[in-house]
Amino acid sequence: MIKIEDIQNYGKQHLDSVAASATNLQSGVQAIAAAYGDYAKKSYEDTKSFVEQLSGVKSFDKAVEAQSEFVRSAYETFVSESQKIAGLYSDCAKQTFKPFEGLVGKFTPAQ
Repeated sequence: MIKIEDIQNYGKQHLDSVAASATNLQSGVQAIAAAYGDYAKKSYEDTKSFVEQLSGVKSFDKAVEAQSEFVRSAYETFVSESQKIAGLYSDCAKQTFKPFEGLVGKFTPAQ
């Protein structure tokens, strides 16, 4: 027989889980937004530096060399930052759903 206290206790646990999940989600989204902002700022600064470097080049060969270096550096930075941000998304998802693990376990039939 189900007791009212059990239902109330479950409701309180569920509410606590939802609050913890929302807090974790908020923290994760803030970390992701900060990472995007840092990447955009770095990309802007690198591009600005490249344009300044390119404006001082006097030969075609040096211009091609500078552009090749910039493209290589930009690609490496993109890959690195993409992996970092993907990890933040993964961590955010894990932390967001972690509070619900205990609740799911209560309703999973024992085998």
